[in-house]
Amino acid sequence: MTILDKYILKRYLLTFIVMLLLFIPIGIMAHLAEQIGKIQDNDVPLNEVLIYLGNFSIYIGNFLFPIFLFLSVIFFTSKLASNTEIVAMLSSGISFNRFLRPYMIGASIVALFMLLMGMFVVPSASKGFNEFKFKYLKKGKKNLVTSNIYNQLNETDFIYVSSFNPARKNGSNFTFERFKEGNVLDFKISASSIRWIDKDSLYRLTSYRKRQIKGDTALVHTKRRLDTLFAFNINDLTLVSYVAETKNLIELNTFIEDQRRKGASNINTYLLVKYKRWALPISVFILTIIAVGVSAIKRRGGMGLNLAFGIVVAFVFIFFDRIFSTLAEQAGLEPLIAILVPNLFFGAMAVYLLQKAKR
Repeated sequence: MTILDKYILKRYLLTFIVMLLLFIPIGIMAHLAEQIGKIQDNDVPLNEVLIYLGNFSIYIGNFLFPIFLFLSVIFFTSKLASNTEIVAMLSSGISFNRFLRPYMIGASIVALFMLLMGMFVVPSASKGFNEFKFKYLKKGKKNLVTSNIYNQLNETDFIYVSSFNPARKNGSNFTFERFKEGNVLDFKISASSIRWIDKDSLYRLTSYRKRQIKGDTALVHTKRRLDTLFAFNINDLTLVSYVAETKNLIELNTFIEDQRRKGASNINTYLLVKYKRWALPISVFILTIIAVGVSAIKRRGGMGLNLAFGIVVAFVFIFFDRIFSTLAEQAGLEPLIAILVPNLFFGAMAVYLLQKAKR
């Protein structure tokens, strides 16, 4: 590694770290100021608040890593351009591609760091962040309720509830169906509500009704209330929207296969989380190239114009990401396409800006 590589790489990494150290504490303070009333109302212990803020830092930092990196590259590269350092480097005989090499080395370091964080560290922080949020900050709100849960437990057993509240561990309009060989219904259990009783480790069904098929005869048994056991776990009814975010790489792959086998209706949400973890490090390279292409040229507007352009691109990047994520979750768009389209669009922009900067 030459002196030039070390010089640019040092600026690349240090500026990025300083950007994180500046903006993440600001984000923490803004978030704390917004939620401090709810934290006080719920008498949350100080140690839980501190753990929550640590998890929040990792959670939000992972989401904004590419944007911070993008702005930091624009900042220090614009400074190099305004000091005519880039002109001096290129005038010495090195090519623009050679000038770009330390940027790619820096992007590789950051991408690897983000990949490891996203696969193993961020899921744990996400779990703590969301559990605290739903326990204290969104206490009693509808966000806790999952709806239209349909699961295939195995080859013969199916369950359904129209809604389930993980906080209270109760659901409404419960149905359990078991089929025999040949896809013939063996029996069907239905209840107006189902509730998990922790102290007894059993389920309590209200307005219980069992319909069992015996040849050409249907036997019906009803009961006002019934305490019973089922082979399924309470977690089969508590798949809240953030469940995939809380699992590491190995757990997530196993979870997705399990949900696919059960015929889960929201499988796209889980696949989207998986693909985003792989796509985020790739976006580091794309945004680095765009940032260099924009800021390597000395402009009359100076660094301010480059940063303004960078902020606009950052917002467009987030906008594209949210639009295609929503399409995948709500409109049935293939999750892989939802991840690829924004990256391909910005990848094409990176190639164009790089070629323009070379000329």
